[in-house]
Amino acid sequence: MLLKSKFKLATTIGIVLSMLSLLVHLFIANYSAGGITNYSMHMDDILPFGLRPRPRRLWGPLVPLDHLHPFAKPSKPYAAPSKHNGFIYAKIYGGFEKIQSTICDLVAVARLLNATLVIPEIQATTRAKGISPKFKSFSYIYDEDHFIHALSSDVVIVHGLPKDLREARKKIKFPTLSPRNSATPEYYIEEVLPRLVKSKVLGIIVNGGNCLQSILPASLEEFQKLRCRVAFHALRLRPQIQALGSQIVGRLRASGRPYVAYHPGLLRDTLAFYGCAELFQDIHTELIQYRRNQMIKRGTVKEQLAVDSVSRKMAGLCPLMPEEVGLLLQAVGYPPTTIIFLAGSETFGGQRMLIPLRAMFANLVDRTSLCSQRELFDLVGPEDPRTPDLPQPPPPKSEKQLIEEWRRAGPRPRPLPPPPARPFYAHEKEGWYGWIGENDTEPDASLIEFRRQAHQLLWDALDYFVSVEADAFFPGFHNDGSGWPDYSSLVMGHRLYQTPSGITYRPDRKIIAALFEDVNDHRYHPPRNWTIAAREHLNRSANVEGVVSSAMLSRPVSFLAHPLPECSCSTSKSPAVEPVKDSNGRFLFGGEEECAGWMARSPAMASARNNEPQIEDYEDNLPEEGSSSDMQESDRSDSNKSSEQDEEMDLDD
Repeated sequence: MLLKSKFKLATTIGIVLSMLSLLVHLFIANYSAGGITNYSMHMDDILPFGLRPRPRRLWGPLVPLDHLHPFAKPSKPYAAPSKHNGFIYAKIYGGFEKIQSTICDLVAVARLLNATLVIPEIQATTRAKGISPKFKSFSYIYDEDHFIHALSSDVVIVHGLPKDLREARKKIKFPTLSPRNSATPEYYIEEVLPRLVKSKVLGIIVNGGNCLQSILPASLEEFQKLRCRVAFHALRLRPQIQALGSQIVGRLRASGRPYVAYHPGLLRDTLAFYGCAELFQDIHTELIQYRRNQMIKRGTVKEQLAVDSVSRKMAGLCPLMPEEVGLLLQAVGYPPTTIIFLAGSETFGGQRMLIPLRAMFANLVDRTSLCSQRELFDLVGPEDPRTPDLPQPPPPKSEKQLIEEWRRAGPRPRPLPPPPARPFYAHEKEGWYGWIGENDTEPDASLIEFRRQAHQLLWDALDYFVSVEADAFFPGFHNDGSGWPDYSSLVMGHRLYQTPSGITYRPDRKIIAALFEDVNDHRYHPPRNWTIAAREHLNRSANVEGVVSSAMLSRPVSFLAHPLPECSCSTSKSPAVEPVKDSNGRFLFGGEEECAGWMARSPAMASARNNEPQIEDYEDNLPEEGSSSDMQESDRSDSNKSSEQDEEMDLDD
């Protein structure tokens, strides 16, 4: 009897353990189906517990900029518009940075014309077929309801035209226009407003951003603050993007370490526009030259096809290579275990370009290594499955056709026919490698390519959120001087508005190119004086000197890249900083109005900063001599759309 009881007990325990094992395996299989990453950070053995030291020189805060605070509320009585001159609807072509800048300009234009603004249409999403129907155009990236509510005191914004006007728009009864780059307020008052009053509905097609000039007259200072309210408060990313972005930031800081955000700026259109093809090799050079030739034919580039890429790089017109960025970060003093977040949906040249940087900093991560595939798919939303693109065999020939071909084949004996060509599969037809080896011309974008462009907006928006929240930001390419907003400049402007005392490097690429030219043969073992020079330049670029020099280049192009002093205020305890003006007498730094009493730094924030472990900065802790030291986007390819092609986005589609 005792033996039977022991046998039953053992059997029961075995069954329970088997069930537990089965449940564990099912859980692991279900979890791994989401594509969870097995990546782990590389940590050193110093201070394994608690908060880690944060040297001020590497992570801030910067004392000379600590007195600035974001303030974009109206400083004067600012009543809501009472007169209604009509409706303005807009179509926006371009990447994320162009969309962000254009929406801010459109709100300012609607306020200037006392018009009702219809939610702008983002063409990268309306042209994409099969994307998630949960998000319509504007709501694919932004929180639409918050956008309308946040600007209710400034501009009347509606989801769409009234039904009768919508039908008339489909019949192309309303005029449309494409404003020139950096159009003046006088252009809208004198030329656009009469057409709006006459037709009551006006369409604006913006291709590449900057439909309103960056620097407005002093009498329109409130419009500059309106731009800041739109960019930094009203244009809130939709909740799914914000939630995943917050998770990425939490995972980056889970080890108690800060992180650096880095945007390479290696875009095919940018490289083609400035003639940087010779910096690459093999097929990549051909791809850049092909795109540059297209720009020349369209008149976007008014230069020759072949240019000296080395001279362009020495002039600071080409992006910094990831290898150069890694060497600069080492020169500043970042250790090899520094966490670097790679931002941007495109890095031309692929992972091969990142090998040197990854060799110097093992903790180089991006959204794909920090998120599971399921999390990224949830951000995209439910989509229609891709159509199968498998190779189709040729249609069978009838007996009559075979006999006719035999008769036309010529005299006998004939050589054997060549073997059939190797079939091309779907994964071989995506991207440039699907056509560069077979054709001389790049084919038109497929439906899958349109969908990929829509996805890139999501990835850019997600990386934008993570880059703004980063402890330090390093741009690979900014202030290109082309007259169009760029991704890194918008991130830098947002950081300057939100956290002015944070570390944001603004390197002068012309100076950096000269530095690397001096140590071109031994850049991995530079002398001590080179490291000191590189460190001093980058430290200055993150401080007041860098803010001022960057403002001289970026402010005439994009106000959002340097929203000072209109969108900032200064505390009464601010240090004595000499105001800096441009050649026209406008303030570039200093001259901010004094903050209100409630704007003073809260005790909780001051306590958190005081409790944060710090390391004293030493300027002589450099490695010994001889040792290794620790554009235009795709919218340039889109031509301005004519009014005959204007079709309203179907809200019920």
